[in-house]
Amino acid sequence: MAYAPDQMARLRAALAGVEPLVEKRMMGGACLMWGQHMLCGADVPNDGMPRFMFRVGPAGMDAALAMPGTSRMEMGGRAMTGYVFAVAAALDDAALRAMLDLARSFVATLGDKPPRKPRRRPVKPG
Repeated sequence: MAYAPDQMARLRAALAGVEPLVEKRMMGGACLMWGQHMLCGADVPNDGMPRFMFRVGPAGMDAALAMPGTSRMEMGGRAMTGYVFAVAAALDDAALRAMLDLARSFVATLGDKPPRKPRRRPVKPG
């Protein structure tokens, strides 16, 4: 997978005014975090067809899979519940906004994450 700058630009433009958004590189592509939670992302898989990823939650799966060019997200042969991929070329601006609305509706239901415990480094003998 590779970074998809054109698709990330489309996501940022469609989410203009939505705060706080933070872009993070992960899983070979990039994701947009809304608050503390992953909202969406984009990458270019080995087939060369740029795609989006949306976190729509279990209840949003049916609506998301009814959109053009969408499929369940699989990573390492494992289905990721509540996440979908969408072929970027299959989503016009209206469909992109609809997918982002589904994702935002779900992510808005997620509470704040508890503070992370500091990592303990092993003590070196001697």
